[in-house]
Amino acid sequence: MHLSDHPTLNPINLPRALAARVPHKALRDRWNRLRFGPGAPLSDECIFVPPLEVRYVYKARGTSDAPSFQRRHSGLVAGGDWDLSRAPIPDLRATRVVYDHFVRGLSWEETGIYDYHLAHIAKKGISEGARSREEVVARYEALDRVYEEAQRTGRLRPRRDLPARFRREHGGIFIHVARDGEPLRSGGGRHRFAIARILGLATVPAQLGVIHPEAVRAGHLDRLRRPS
Repeated sequence: MHLSDHPTLNPINLPRALAARVPHKALRDRWNRLRFGPGAPLSDECIFVPPLEVRYVYKARGTSDAPSFQRRHSGLVAGGDWDLSRAPIPDLRATRVVYDHFVRGLSWEETGIYDYHLAHIAKKGISEGARSREEVVARYEALDRVYEEAQRTGRLRPRRDLPARFRREHGGIFIHVARDGEPLRSGGGRHRFAIARILGLATVPAQLGVIHPEAVRAGHLDRLRRPS
């Protein structure tokens, strides 16, 4: 076994694995398998959603019927009515910035996104993982490469195909699945999701978030596991 094929087992990734709750997720996977059999949901697994058909975001309210779900909850099968708490996809800053850059032809700096992050860094020392102007610039230059490749190939690559892969689709576009199979956006991967919609991609890889048990029993997860 090569550690490069199993990044979560590499000692250098131990802090990241603990932060991502990988041991808890492994136990969740075993429990899901006992409940739902071999086709049970897996934490951090890759599903495929048509970006232009995603209509809603999950609306967390911090209550028992609409709790706040994070990436650490990936693969959680949760009953109840949480999936009914939804809202139309909002006009986010990330969406506007991506549109201004790739459609209107503005430079990243002209969109104002550099100033936005630099103001956060000046105040808090960090902004979405970046601690300097150089890191902010590098982040958006990487998005240029993502866009160019997706435009050329007609697809976004799953995380497992990227050099910085960690665990399944961990870190990807984050999607919860409602009882009727409706995909609900929930943070994470905003820029890539916006790129996919601009390019009109048929499907995009996404990290499975929380899923309703009725969606599992109805076979919606099986459908979402297929690339097209």
